[in-house]
Amino acid sequence: MLIIDAHEDIAYNIVAHGRDYTRSAKETRQIERDDPQPSAATGECMLGLPEWLTGRVGLIFATIFAMPARHKIAGAEETVAYTTPQEAFAQGMQQLDLYSRLADENPRFALVRTQRELDAALATWKDDAPDAERKRQVGLTILMEGADPIVKPQDIERWYEHGLRIVGPAWLAGTRYAGGNESPGPLTDEGVRLLRAMLDFNMILDVSHLCDQACLQALDRYDGTVIASHSNPRTLTPGYRQLSDDMLKALLARDGVVGVCLEDSMLRRGWQRGDRKELTTVAHVAAAIDYICQMAGDAQHVGLGTDLDGGFGAETAPAELDTVADLTVVAGALKARGYADADVEAILSGNWLRQLRRALP
Repeated sequence: MLIIDAHEDIAYNIVAHGRDYTRSAKETRQIERDDPQPSAATGECMLGLPEWLTGRVGLIFATIFAMPARHKIAGAEETVAYTTPQEAFAQGMQQLDLYSRLADENPRFALVRTQRELDAALATWKDDAPDAERKRQVGLTILMEGADPIVKPQDIERWYEHGLRIVGPAWLAGTRYAGGNESPGPLTDEGVRLLRAMLDFNMILDVSHLCDQACLQALDRYDGTVIASHSNPRTLTPGYRQLSDDMLKALLARDGVVGVCLEDSMLRRGWQRGDRKELTTVAHVAAAIDYICQMAGDAQHVGLGTDLDGGFGAETAPAELDTVADLTVVAGALKARGYADADVEAILSGNWLRQLRRALP
């Protein structure tokens, strides 16, 4: 089965930590043994082109992420951060350009901005095609995590023309558009105007990292396609970073899709950094997925949004996961819970494809 991952911070790690994702995760780990700074900030590398191909990860929602200087995460002391919207804009455009160059220079990557480009990328995974393995491509659909790089709501047109298709208005720290997980607050007037501008281009709204109030407001106001790219049920693992049942119900009522994140602390109640990796397993991933399916009454509203290399690495991912190539084990865990093949396929790729089909031109 093909896998779609709805959240990977590829460009940020390239710019901030010098990672080269055209090489294997194992090679990156070996290099970082001699230069531990990147792994200190992001953990043991889990992403790389060979692993995406081996694991049949055919499409990624690849993020643009600029870190605010007012809220640097632990371990990111050396990372360039922004203090003004203009600095955030410059960093965002740098990352967007990086994705374009990656696709231009390596035929194994393809930007996915339109239905035609989506079909072309998916076609490379048809196993009956001649030399199928040598022609497979990893598609990249661009998602902005935290909208501060969008200096003014009317700038959405420029970002859209450059390939941006999904926007999450806030990050942990919040933005001038909306309150975030660690800085609660409502949608601002600028945030309301941002949603209106996004709707003009049929963009996808990502509510991950919006605080409860802003999330519910955004889901009530935004009439376009909605997702939570990397969020887990708060009932299973308490914490403001997770989605409450009210947030989940509001998202499901809008036919949204939730991407389950694979950080151990978001999967196992009480797990903390420093606890043994083996305490969290792929069964916890299946449990989070099942919780959403039970609430929805079907398997049409959940997928994977791993956030691998998003501030954590292999040491804080479930026991069975060493690299992104191991995502296929999720299928087995779901089948062990009684999920039919069609439902597993929907969870691993079909539900994200449905959202993309609605939104891409």
